[in-house]
Amino acid sequence: MMPTVTLPGIAEEIGPRRPGAIYQNVDGRFEVLVLVTDPREAAQLLRRTGARWAVIVRDTLRPDGQPHAVGSAWTTSDYLLRQGTPAYAPAA
Repeated sequence: MMPTVTLPGIAEEIGPRRPGAIYQNVDGRFEVLVLVTDPREAAQLLRRTGARWAVIVRDTLRPDGQPHAVGSAWTTSDYLLRQGTPAYAPAA
């Protein structure tokens, strides 16, 4: 189960990157495999302190594209090609 994003600004930084989404920018075309919103896990994946989230992606333009973590904020140079699945919110 994916936790709900609650920290201010994180939703804007992540943008529409949810599992299953495909987006493109100057670096490639990426399929989102996992969205990590646990800051400790994100910091470990990105190998930097202070990380609040990470996205594990695979470059679909590279036949040898291996999954890797990114922590760059969504910008106007990124554009969504396919929406991912919405975040799961458990019933109260």
